[in-house]
Amino acid sequence: MPSPQQARAQASAITSGRTAPEAEPSPASRLRTLFDRPRLSPGQRRIAQYLIENITEAALLSITDLADRVGVSQPSVTRFASAVGFSGYPALRERLQSIALGTLAGGTAEELRGNELQAAVDAEIENLENLRRDFADPDRVIDIGRELSRSAPLTVLGLRISASLAEYFGYAARRVHPDVRLVTRGGSVAYDALLQSREAGGTWVLAFSMPRHAQETLTAVRVARGAGLKVALITDLALGPVADEADVTFATGTGSRLVFDSYAASGVMCAALLQAMTDADPERTQARLEEYEQVADEHRFFLRD
Repeated sequence: MPSPQQARAQASAITSGRTAPEAEPSPASRLRTLFDRPRLSPGQRRIAQYLIENITEAALLSITDLADRVGVSQPSVTRFASAVGFSGYPALRERLQSIALGTLAGGTAEELRGNELQAAVDAEIENLENLRRDFADPDRVIDIGRELSRSAPLTVLGLRISASLAEYFGYAARRVHPDVRLVTRGGSVAYDALLQSREAGGTWVLAFSMPRHAQETLTAVRVARGAGLKVALITDLALGPVADEADVTFATGTGSRLVFDSYAASGVMCAALLQAMTDADPERTQARLEEYEQVADEHRFFLRD
């Protein structure tokens, strides 16, 4: 319980409209804001992580010493400084030194690492909140799910880092669609698969393009369009070369706080399109799911509880 003096002080603050000043952001938070660039490469994110976790020491390091500590080249450090908005490493180090003055309020290295992980989760929560607002009008997802369901074959394209999302979607889509063709290799292999899909009667391709966006994905999407296939794209950008080529784009934020991206919102977007596909032809969906369960039981695909 507050003392009478404290109670009077609180009442006086409320009456006068004054509130306690907000706490200054910690050095770690200031660095996260400074380095929050979704286009940083994995190597550049390693540099950012090292600086966040070792701000007091790192602020005094030469470019040679910092490169050695992180295990990158000196030009990589210079490119990192430019990528986060500085003219070079000296300008970045000057900013680091000013931020380092508040390190005593920023916690230990272990706390900074833990907070970095929490910040990554917070960023993904924001991505999911944005997706939730997009789903307020689900008609576009429902319409495209219906088109993907009708396309036979249905081609799913995901190259390089995007292959994992394409494989997830393709694996699930095969449970409810009779002919799903997964393309995770670029170049002429992708071109052959896309052309064959069109010749077999396919009308749609679901493509994934996640950072860092692959040149071969853009080329493959152009090949698909040139062959007469329509392209639905799941990506992190509503604008850009790949989105410009697509017939419809679903832009979902990716988590870029850690060395490698995370894809919480993109995964939910996949599940939403799969749901729309199942709803587009419920009789086929039910028949295929029941048939699959019979096969799975017969061959004991899964562990029994």
